[in-house]
Amino acid sequence: VAYLVVFHILFVLFVWTYWKSVFTLPIQPGKKFHMSYADQERYENEERPEVQRQILAEIARKLPVYTRTGNGGIRFCDRCQLIKPDRCHHCSVCAMCVLKMDHHCPWVNNCIGFSNYKFFLLFLAYSLLYCLYIAATVFKYFIKYWTVSHEIRFLFHLPSGELTNGRSKFHILFLLFVAIMFFVSLMFLFGYHCWLVSRNRSTL
Repeated sequence: VAYLVVFHILFVLFVWTYWKSVFTLPIQPGKKFHMSYADQERYENEERPEVQRQILAEIARKLPVYTRTGNGGIRFCDRCQLIKPDRCHHCSVCAMCVLKMDHHCPWVNNCIGFSNYKFFLLFLAYSLLYCLYIAATVFKYFIKYWTVSHEIRFLFHLPSGELTNGRSKFHILFLLFVAIMFFVSLMFLFGYHCWLVSRNRSTL
């Protein structure tokens, strides 16, 4: 009963954070970052790149924008027609500029950014705990099926009778292998994102 209670608590948290990561829509920059119709016409009708840069700099002077392009210009999205705020990037998959975009995640089929980065980080944490819990609780049954050592049986308080069901052996082995495999991969991914958060950085 205790195993089932802990298992379902972790499972519900895992599913909830995954749901929030998938269905929380990415946030676009506010209206003040979008160019007005008059500014768009002025920008598009101008053919000289240096004058276009001056127009963008003039518009961005009133905005809280500090990051610049490699040549010192204002970051501008031609497709969304907006001045990009810091850490805002255009996602080609979502076809929109995403505020504080971290990356587009194929596992959740969504952009990870300002709106759902917390849920994504929690999803990684609960996934890690979920896999660790499954591996830890199935390990003694793996020992029960795959060893004949009386010392190990005594250490884990296992019964002396060995079970010989071949299908059960395969299920236990498969479950332990998959749980450990996902635990190791998620550990590196979660550790990387914790490092990014501690350094105030994003994947991009």
